[in-house]
Amino acid sequence: MITHLKGKLVEKNPTFVVVECNGVGYFLNISLHTFSLIKDEESIQIYSHLQVKEDSHTLFGFMEKSEREIFRLLISVSGIGSSTARTMLSSLSPDQIKEAIASGDVPSIQAIKGIGAKTAQRVILDLKDKILKVFDMDEVSLQKNNTSKEEALSALEVLGFVRRQSEKVVDKIVSQDPSLSVEDIIKLALKNL
Repeated sequence: MITHLKGKLVEKNPTFVVVECNGVGYFLNISLHTFSLIKDEESIQIYSHLQVKEDSHTLFGFMEKSEREIFRLLISVSGIGSSTARTMLSSLSPDQIKEAIASGDVPSIQAIKGIGAKTAQRVILDLKDKILKVFDMDEVSLQKNNTSKEEALSALEVLGFVRRQSEKVVDKIVSQDPSLSVEDIIKLALKNL
C-alpha cells in the first residue's frame, strides 16, 4: 500500500493533484479541504489511500492523516463509495464530519449532496462508536455543545437569518471555542452574518 508520497507538485486542481516522485507522476484524487491546504510550493508530502478494484487502481490524497482516517471510516460504511466520501470531505471539514457523527447530527450529514436520510443514519449508526474511540472524543461535551449550537441556530432563525448560512457561522464559532454560552454564540454570529 502506498501510504504517502513526497515529491514535486506538478499539477494542482480542486479535484486532483499530480505529484512527481523520481520521474513517476502520481495522479491523486483530493477533496476541496485538501485543496485548500495545499500551498503553491514546488515540493509536497501528501498522505494517500490506494483503492484497488477489478478495473482500476485509484489513489486518493490527503494533507492531514486525520482526514485520511475519516475517509477510510466513511468508505467502510455500506452505501458510501470513495466518490461519496470525497464529496462529504469537500462539503464539510473533517472536524465537522467527526462532530456530526459523534453527536448524531443527521441533518448536517443529510445536507451533503447525494446523501439521503437513511444513508446519513447508517453513517452515524456505523461510525459513532468508532469516531468516539479513534479520536478520543467525549460524548457528554458534544451533547452540551450541540444543545447550545441548536439553541443559537433557532434564535438566529427567529431573528430572520437563513438557517444554512447561520449554521456555517455558528459551526465555525463553536469549533473555535466549544465552551461558549448560547448568548455568546449568538452575539458572535450576529457580528459575522
